[in-house]
Amino acid sequence: MITFLTILTALVCILLMVVILIQNPKGGGVDSTFGGQGANQMFGAAKSSDMIEKLTWGLAIALFVLCIVTAIAVNGGGSGSGLISG
Repeated sequence: MITFLTILTALVCILLMVVILIQNPKGGGVDSTFGGQGANQMFGAAKSSDMIEKLTWGLAIALFVLCIVTAIAVNGGGSGSGLISG
């Protein structure tokens, strides 16, 4: 279970990095440097930014939840008083 959660967390992290890098910031950036116009051509200029923003928020929330769930799973769901259980 913990291995699955760790792999899923890593996958969400990688996807979040990719989605953040293809966003078009106000000052240009990586989007135009690495040919990020493919998203605009595929989804249309107006729709791609909305979809990418929603995807960014969704992945960020998923990462937050996965980190909490993984921490609880590693701790065993017990009511330990600290980080060190003994």
